[in-house]
Amino acid sequence: MLMKNMTNKTHKPVHETQPTTLGLAVQYATVHGDLPTRPQFRRWVKAALMQHAEIVLRLVDETEGRELNRQFRRKDYATNVLTFAYDDTTPLTGDIVLCAPVISAEAQQQHKDLLAHYAHLTVHGILHLQGYDHLEDAEAAAMEQLESQILMRLGYADPYLEHDDSAAIDEIRH
Repeated sequence: MLMKNMTNKTHKPVHETQPTTLGLAVQYATVHGDLPTRPQFRRWVKAALMQHAEIVLRLVDETEGRELNRQFRRKDYATNVLTFAYDDTTPLTGDIVLCAPVISAEAQQQHKDLLAHYAHLTVHGILHLQGYDHLEDAEAAAMEQLESQILMRLGYADPYLEHDDSAAIDEIRH
């Protein structure tokens, strides 16, 4: 499943004591650089997931990333992460697209560990899939705080405190 019947979601967490179920397919549509493994992606997704879900996570090259961003967001450049949530389904169903060359370049420019940056953008995409957003300042603050908490639980540094790079934070917000 990739990019069809997109709708906005609202986050509907499962009861805290009830474990979430996850169907995760990871598609490697690029050979760019060092890519995380399927078990790494599964760990990151599960850390951010608050409800049952069926997710396709696709790693793409710059050409596909740019095409998808142009087609679905009307922006003519490749971006780091795109999230597509589908119809109000149970379980939650959607796709997350990670653009490997953009993520790699950002990690290098921001002096971040590549795996930590992949973890951050995976968590970011999963939160979007569950209805979180950052269009308003209050939403952005809540989403960033949740991302930071999840990443620190995973053993990574807070991505918003690690560097004072407002351009990088702005790119993640858009």
